[in-house]
Amino acid sequence: MKIFKGIATLFFLLIVLSSCTTVRVATDYDREANFGEYSTYAFFKPGIDKAEISDLDKKRILRAIDAELSAKGMVKNENPTILVSIFTKERERVDVYNNNFGWGWGWNPWWWGGAYGSTVSRSTEGSLYIDLIDAQTQELVWQGVGSARLITSGDIDKKEERIREIVREIMVAYPPGVASN
Repeated sequence: MKIFKGIATLFFLLIVLSSCTTVRVATDYDREANFGEYSTYAFFKPGIDKAEISDLDKKRILRAIDAELSAKGMVKNENPTILVSIFTKERERVDVYNNNFGWGWGWNPWWWGGAYGSTVSRSTEGSLYIDLIDAQTQELVWQGVGSARLITSGDIDKKEERIREIVREIMVAYPPGVASN
């Protein structure tokens, strides 16, 4: 029984740790847009100002987007072909893990063994929306959203790396129809 408990505990830890590194991504785009025409970009300040996060996190996100677009060959310009805006959502996530495992059937206390009780885990999950807007028509042409657990502790390096990871995962899908490396 001790071996089973040890394996179950290890399995549980692996699931919890692996869930911390995942970013769920969804994208949508205008099929009529010619993404080959978009070679320059600028940040859309009115949209970015509305994002309800700290100015420091905004800077981290914008630096990460800047790095990703530059890596795709796009150039930041005062006369852009595309405007970049962001939007964020945040929510508390509560996971309850039931530790009622053992042997036998039924709830009778003499039939069950093992650890009893529940473990509650709280974390903050955030969603980052990256909107790409045609500068000439002012219409949204591409949107990517990434949702992931956030690092809310004081470790700035981990927080910055997490933001870069989320942005990188979102931007893999841009431009649409182009295979990523």
